[in-house]
Amino acid sequence: MFKRLKLKTRMILVLGLVSAIQTGIIGGFAWYYLSASLDEQIGQRALNVAKTIAATPDIIRGVQTRDVESLNQLSQKLANTNDALFIVIGDHNSIRLAHPNPERLGYSMADDDGDDGSIALIDGQGYVNKALGSLGLSMRGKAPIYDMVGEDIIGIVSVGYSLDQVRSTIARYNLVLYLVMAVMLVGSVAVAIIIAGRFKRAIFGLEPEQIARLFEERDATLQSVREGIIAVNREGIITTINRTAVDSLGLESDKPLAGRPIAEVLPDSGLMAALERGEPEFDQEIWLQGRHMIVNRLPVKQGANIIGVVSSFRLRDELDQISRQLTRIQQYADTLRSQTHEYSNKLHTIAGLIQIGATEQAMALIGSEVHDHQTLIHLLLDAVPDPVLAGCILGKYNRAREMGQTLVIDPDSHMADVPVQLPRDQLVSVLGNLIDNALEATRRHRGEGGQVQLSMTDLGLDLIFEVEDQGPGISTEEEARMFEKGVTSKPDSGHGFGLYLVRQFVERWGGSVTVENLATGGSRFTLYLPKQPLNPAGAAQ
Repeated sequence: MFKRLKLKTRMILVLGLVSAIQTGIIGGFAWYYLSASLDEQIGQRALNVAKTIAATPDIIRGVQTRDVESLNQLSQKLANTNDALFIVIGDHNSIRLAHPNPERLGYSMADDDGDDGSIALIDGQGYVNKALGSLGLSMRGKAPIYDMVGEDIIGIVSVGYSLDQVRSTIARYNLVLYLVMAVMLVGSVAVAIIIAGRFKRAIFGLEPEQIARLFEERDATLQSVREGIIAVNREGIITTINRTAVDSLGLESDKPLAGRPIAEVLPDSGLMAALERGEPEFDQEIWLQGRHMIVNRLPVKQGANIIGVVSSFRLRDELDQISRQLTRIQQYADTLRSQTHEYSNKLHTIAGLIQIGATEQAMALIGSEVHDHQTLIHLLLDAVPDPVLAGCILGKYNRAREMGQTLVIDPDSHMADVPVQLPRDQLVSVLGNLIDNALEATRRHRGEGGQVQLSMTDLGLDLIFEVEDQGPGISTEEEARMFEKGVTSKPDSGHGFGLYLVRQFVERWGGSVTVENLATGGSRFTLYLPKQPLNPAGAAQ
């Protein structure tokens, strides 16, 4: 039944019950302490009055002379003066000499409460006791009466105060005590309602069962994704890490990693820096644990405060493999498309020459075509042994011919010493963008028959690519903004990303790209890529 209630109701009931128990315990302790304190005070008062009366000369003489009448008058007067319930005086044998009830005179004081006063009469000590006598329940103080010399005990004085007075006093205090307890209880319930409401808002109004289910779903989701995921809190402590992250980074799987500092587990993760910056980072290339990674980092915010960072990452090798496959397919498709279109025209021309009997011209055209391609292929085989780079250049060569342009490759070019860690897909993307821009600029400025020149060298510490076009050149304003995202000289939309990607890759690799106008017209783009990048990832961390 209790589990069916909502969390807020349960919290109010539990906190209210706890508060009620605490209030009851505090109230009971206060009542007990007040009652005991009042009893002690009344008892001490009775004892002090008894000692004072025992030392009164008139009382001493009356006991010595056994003047019953005088002692009764005096005891009654003293009882009224001290607001006592009774004052009883006895001789050394505990026989009553003075008592509020005359019928009890001459009898032992032990008849009232069973106490014959031996402690006072024999030991000479005053004491306090609580007893139910003929006059009701009372707190009694008893003291011995000494003779005038102060040597012999001649009698005893018993002074009693009714405990009904104590109970009446406690009853008056109880009203205040109960009022305070009620205020405490109501205040505790109000605080419980406030705490329960805030707690409920802090967990987004979810019930414990819903939180447990969401936690299980989240854990299952984290373990099922193929990307590594790590989350840290504001102090840099790992709060979440999935199995893929452990396997991808080669971490110890037999030790719990959650709860440990990220600086201890992965000192070079960059998560603490991302926590300080507070800005999201996407598709960053880093080397971590000796492995090339593509990393995303996203700050976690609660209101305006950053409370942690979540990072997802994947091995660069997996993406490289897919990217290389897509790049090669695209290159093959472009090459085949260009060659199909070009050779279709050539075949139609050759067929026409044969039909009109111009066999010599047909043979000359065939020989020229074969010679041009054989020359290009031999050049690429000798100068560019990397098949991806060679395929890119061959595809652009055919693309140029399809556009009515000529891509001239410097015969002295040489590009064999390409670093293994240099991403081929990004290299051909950068080079392809530069060549495409040069072909487009030349076509718009010169029309058909234009020429683009490509020169490559791997001598020294850098790979150098030079692309020259016959376009209109680059103005000062264009040069200042040409590498910005979305900036283009083309009239139609959807452009302005090629040179931006070129600059992004070059900066990550630690290289540079320069632009200059040629004296003969057109412009030259020169790309410098160091064989040994500034960082082993070839990307900014």
